Amino acid sequence: MFYWLMKYVFIGPVVKAIFRPWIVGRRNVPASGAAIFASNHLSVSDSIFLPLMIDRPMSFLAKSDYFTGTGVKGWATRIFMKATGQIAIDRTGGKASEVSLNTGLQVLGRGDLLGIYPEGTRSPDGKLYRGRTGLARMALEARVPVIPVVMVDTDAVMPIGRSIPRVGRVGMVIGEPLDFSRFQGMENDRYVLRSVTDEIMVALQRLGEQEYADVYASTVKERAVAQA
Repeated sequence: MFYWLMKYVFIGPVVKAIFRPWIVGRRNVPASGAAIFASNHLSVSDSIFLPLMIDRPMSFLAKSDYFTGTGVKGWATRIFMKATGQIAIDRTGGKASEVSLNTGLQVLGRGDLLGIYPEGTRSPDGKLYRGRTGLARMALEARVPVIPVVMVDTDAVMPIGRSIPRVGRVGMVIGEPLDFSRFQGMENDRYVLRSVTDEIMVALQRLGEQEYADVYASTVKERAVAQA
């Protein structure tokens, strides 16, 4: 009930009035059943705009930092993230990755929609970067389709480092579902996982025509910090 009230009564109408988000490909959103939305990642606001434009409940796996802040700002951020369907995960790797996988599988097991950023982190420069294979493993284990989504101009509204968004128009393009049932039972084959992930990234690149870089976005960020 809380999620419904925030999405349709409080947050949703305000966000739509201010930012006038547009959407292409709404017909590709399944009317029922679980599915994974694989999106490019330009801004923290990506996790806000897409769920508000989808008629079904949708959750994004979000880094736990958004839920652990202190003070009034931390409290407000935590409430907002929960209200927009975000689920806290630990992105430090190792056992935390397994927990994140299981959290996503629980959402899909309920027949709900789950949003994931295959790049693993926000793009530092607007390019599309190499995808992480956790998405592929989750899709194969849950046996659900993957729907590519391209967010447009969210980085102009809320670029990295900015805490208050600028007023501007954003959009999203939803592609046709990708079926990976041909790989059923092969979720532990790392070559299959890489192949599935690369297929998803190709679909995203074609859908949004972003420049593609075959390197992890996190690596680019680490290099930038080292050179600073």
